[in-house]
Amino acid sequence: MPNRLKVVAVSGGLQRPSRTLVLVEHILAALADVHPVDTHLIELGQIAPQLAGALHRAQVSKDLDTHIAAIESADLLVVASPVYRGSYTGLFKHLFDLVHHEALFDAPVLLAATGGSDRHALVIDHQLRPLFSFFQARTLPVGVYASEADFNGYQLTSHALQERIALAISRALPWLHAGRVPVQFSPASRVAA
Repeated sequence: MPNRLKVVAVSGGLQRPSRTLVLVEHILAALADVHPVDTHLIELGQIAPQLAGALHRAQVSKDLDTHIAAIESADLLVVASPVYRGSYTGLFKHLFDLVHHEALFDAPVLLAATGGSDRHALVIDHQLRPLFSFFQARTLPVGVYASEADFNGYQLTSHALQERIALAISRALPWLHAGRVPVQFSPASRVAA
């Protein structure tokens, strides 16, 4: 039996119900169907008040630091944001501004996003991929984009989207088995970043 993967998922939706959260939950379920996982789900809307008051890592609450440390030590990140003004949310970016710049070296990252229409699908390659390239993470080959047409209310109903999720997971598996060598950095450098 393969080793369990520590999967940390960040849902960038700011409210509930959230199509972004529904998409993340479907991705996590599809992954759990093919590989044993332990998941840590971070809902941006739930931690938004803690983020708003933290300008740098030394100012974060203990609870928020636990979430950031989980991101930094994940075997796989699943990140998803709704599209606002052609990009991910500001709080989504702020969360990753608090992640140490060396913590995600070679970390596999499955990128996902939701938006009102298909015209926002390029957010994955034009916004999310460059953000995680900065961290020198391994963005996985297939991202998952969902528009409002893929849902009935907050239920994912699109067969094509379910196939896209399955494809993203199947294409991710070889990257997940490649392993990741964690980068060691001191707590002092974590605060300074």
